[in-house]
Amino acid sequence: MRVELEIWRQDGPNQPGRFERHVVTDATKEMSLLELLDRLNDQLVQEGQEPIAFESDCREGVCGACGVTVNDIPHGPVPNTPSCRQHLRAFTGIGTLRIAPLRSGAFPVLRDLVVDRSALDRIIRAGGHVDVLAGTAPDADAMLVGHDDAELALDFAACIGCGACVAACPNGAAHLFAGAKLAHLALLPHGSMERSRRAKEVTRAVEEDFGPCSSYGECVQVCPAGIPLTAVAAMQREVYRAALG
Repeated sequence: MRVELEIWRQDGPNQPGRFERHVVTDATKEMSLLELLDRLNDQLVQEGQEPIAFESDCREGVCGACGVTVNDIPHGPVPNTPSCRQHLRAFTGIGTLRIAPLRSGAFPVLRDLVVDRSALDRIIRAGGHVDVLAGTAPDADAMLVGHDDAELALDFAACIGCGACVAACPNGAAHLFAGAKLAHLALLPHGSMERSRRAKEVTRAVEEDFGPCSSYGECVQVCPAGIPLTAVAAMQREVYRAALG
């Protein structure tokens, strides 16, 4: 199977970037996108060229490190699927795969397909946590959480922080990510005393690095964790609640 590729190459954050054309002649439809990049890098090394820098870790759709843009779609053509789980059999009818880093002003390119997503980390540092008393572990029934609330909180907590939602948004908004964190923590009794402060700090961090929400929902289509658009509404609700009290 012959696959033509246009790959973004950039030597550093302050260097100009460009697309390079390459061909992999022995690809198979079972290959994932990252396995295709592995094969291309094997070719480049054998030819004495510099391999393409890209991120990956678990390659099981869990860590979120692998995010790239494929033919202008974050992660690739299969909705709600990370780059590492996008297989070549899904790219039917596409003559050339154009692979670039996740595009956002908040994600500067470090090298080739690797971007700096520390802006998402700043949101977590601002308020994506709870304060708890350290010491002996409490009894399992010391703080009760209803089943429905627990299940919904886990749904929001499934966000893997890949940044695809930001790259998909025309405004570069991170409201789906931030809303998932706020909704997850707001549904649980842990850290309820700091709920208003958390909403204010997370909102401040979002406004510093990211654009306003477009409300179009492009973020939902690319989210590997299937975070619903209600996360954006949850963020607004937490902000209003904090303002009132």
